[in-house]
Amino acid sequence: MMRILSWNVNGIRAVEKRGFVSWFEAEGPDILCLQETKARPEQLSAALREPRTRTGETYHSYWASAKKAGYSGTAIFSRVEPEDVRPLGIGKFDDEGRVLQAEFPDFTLITAYFPNSQDGGARLPYKLDFCGAMMELCNGLVKKKRHFVLCGDYNIAHTPIDLARPKENEGNAGYLPEERAWMDAFTGAGHIDSFRHFHPGETGHYSWWSYRAASRLRNVGWRIDYHCVDKAFLSRVKAARIRADVEGSDHCPVELELGER
Repeated sequence: MMRILSWNVNGIRAVEKRGFVSWFEAEGPDILCLQETKARPEQLSAALREPRTRTGETYHSYWASAKKAGYSGTAIFSRVEPEDVRPLGIGKFDDEGRVLQAEFPDFTLITAYFPNSQDGGARLPYKLDFCGAMMELCNGLVKKKRHFVLCGDYNIAHTPIDLARPKENEGNAGYLPEERAWMDAFTGAGHIDSFRHFHPGETGHYSWWSYRAASRLRNVGWRIDYHCVDKAFLSRVKAARIRADVEGSDHCPVELELGER
């Protein structure tokens, strides 16, 4: 069995002050993917640069940092050393540290921090370009007969059941028609939203809550963090969970459990 956790920490230095290192050590996933780290490795404590398991095993850590200080960024921590780790390879996205790809023997792991389209769709063209690049990457892997796991903060609530107040959020960033249409196209291409595979039609499952108006306490949230896999890899996926019990960020972790074929 392999457990892959993904978490938008909204600042890794901030979440460290809220018990992140102790949580990580106790949780002990095989792989942890982070988004919105907002830091470069040299700015971090040794406990974050080289986290350890309870038994003292050091995780292999990899970072993609934004050129802009205190912004965006992704990271991967893995018990098993990947065969290769690289960014997306597209400058305008790599400059914001939005993607890391890690090659394992039987699949490619992609951690991605999708852009926020912002108020009035100010960054929607950039967001849709990024979405297009993700589609091309995943389709390309399938064409090469490589499995993939695309995890991260997609910044998109796909359907009305993926947010608490769909009608009130029509036209808002993360629920724009263009964004939802891309998710339609992505899943329509045969790629699987793992959580929805196990929980079709279920409401009230969210991974992000505004800090305002006690939204998390009242569970007024959005499901915008995903693990998606290619259809042929679905037989390996044994469970997909939203870890709403874990605090420290405005997002909570999401978890994928892989087993043998």
